[in-house]
Amino acid sequence: QVQLVESGGGLVQPGGSLRLSCVASGSISRIYVMGWYRQAPGAQRDLVARISPTGITNYVDSVKGRFIVSRDNAKNTVYLQMNSLKPEDTAVYYCNTFPPRPNYWGQGTQVTVSS
Repeated sequence: QVQLVESGGGLVQPGGSLRLSCVASGSISRIYVMGWYRQAPGAQRDLVARISPTGITNYVDSVKGRFIVSRDNAKNTVYLQMNSLKPEDTAVYYCNTFPPRPNYWGQGTQVTVSS
């Protein structure tokens, strides 16, 4: 049974940094493209970054140059390094495959950017 567990969120000031982690059960993160998604209050859940099994990355324009997605296959973990954070980055962050599978969603981790 696939399980994805996100962690690393918290409260940071604008311009600060956080690193999120997504631990995946089994080898799912090595087989599929993995994505980081976020959902702000009252908004839909959107993809912000993704990484392929071969390490190819893609980002939405709003986070390009600020966020870095990476993976550690030995730890079955996908990371999202978030730098120069802005208030509009505030959201619950989730990991999943890309395209996402509905039954793979975890609890998410809250990121709040505020002064």
